[in-house]
Amino acid sequence: MSEPVPEFSRRVPLDRIGSAAIAETIEADAGERAALAVRFGWSGIEALSAEMVLLERAGGVDVAGHLRASLTQFCVVTGDPVPAVVDQKFRVRFVDAAVLASGEEDEVELSESDLDVMAHDGGALDLGEAVAQTLALSVDPFPRAKAAAARLKEAGVVAEDEVEKGPFAGLKGLFGG
Repeated sequence: MSEPVPEFSRRVPLDRIGSAAIAETIEADAGERAALAVRFGWSGIEALSAEMVLLERAGGVDVAGHLRASLTQFCVVTGDPVPAVVDQKFRVRFVDAAVLASGEEDEVELSESDLDVMAHDGGALDLGEAVAQTLALSVDPFPRAKAAAARLKEAGVVAEDEVEKGPFAGLKGLFGG
């Protein structure tokens, strides 16, 4: 069974990447943005682009980039549209899928900000999918519209700032709060 083709695929052949850094810029078209919005359960993606530098290093390819996007999510309380803007730097390391699965990858020192690792198929790496996954991880997973607090209050849900006033306010000190 073959893998499904990602909605926003930008494959770069590995033989184009060497010890000298190469720059890549990608931008999603309207159809790709619409398909990604469906995949992630968002109302829409108005813009999505990224600039990246690729460099072969220690049995893999390191990608350092800058992602820019504007999108609209759904409020988790009201379902209303919630606009979001992403303007974020990212780093991804691509490693051969077979090597990654075997656990035989050469040990490379990574800082905490360099921990995103993706597999490539041995022939090319997919920058579009890396950007799509980075975007999904960069947005608020529980977006709220301005009307959310009022809607929750109407439903009897207590906001965090109101906990001190509730019936268990006296117990707060027992748990170091």
